Amino acid sequence: MPESPALLLHICCAPCGGGCVNRPEMIAPGREVALFYSNSNLDSQEEFDKRLAPVKFLAEYYHLPLIVDPYDHQAWLAAVKGLENEPECGRRCLKCFKFNLARTAAAAGNMAFATTLTVSPRKSSRAIFEIAGQWENFEKLDFKKKDGYLTGCRFARKHGFYRQNYCGCEFSRREAELKHKEK
Repeated sequence: MPESPALLLHICCAPCGGGCVNRPEMIAPGREVALFYSNSNLDSQEEFDKRLAPVKFLAEYYHLPLIVDPYDHQAWLAAVKGLENEPECGRRCLKCFKFNLARTAAAAGNMAFATTLTVSPRKSSRAIFEIAGQWENFEKLDFKKKDGYLTGCRFARKHGFYRQNYCGCEFSRREAELKHKEK
C-alpha cells in the first residue's frame, strides 16, 4: 500500500513511540501524523494515566495531535476471555493486538494507520502484520528496523519517561513479578 499523506499511529507508550515518530517515513514532507493512544489492556486507570503523561509530552515535543481512546478494560477482558493463563507472547497477546488495532482502525476510518507495537523486540511484527491484514488501510511499518527500539529507549531516558517493566495487563504484570522473584 503506498504511503498516505495522513496516518493515525497507534501508540502504546512513549518509550515505544519515541523510536517511531521521528522516522523518515513519518516526517516525510506533506505527511500528517496523529497519535492514537489506545491502551484498554492496561491493568488499571492509574497505569493508563501514568503511560499517557509521557505520551502527551511526546505529542507536544513533535507537534503531533493526540487522540486518547477512552479506557475500557472490561471490553478488553471480554476480548481475551479464556486466555488469561496464556504465557506472554502467546494467544492472549495476539487477541490484544487485534483489540487495539480494531479500535485504531475504527478511529482511522479511511485514513491509513500503523502501530508502535512493531518497535518492541518482544512483539512479532509478522504476527501484527498478519492480524492487521484484515484492514486495507493498515500501513506495514516495522519500527524495529534501524534501531527503533534503541532510539526509543534513549529518548525515554533523556526525557525521564516512566518506563514500565511489563506489557500492561494484569496477566503480564503477574508473569513479570514471578520472573523478578525467581531472580
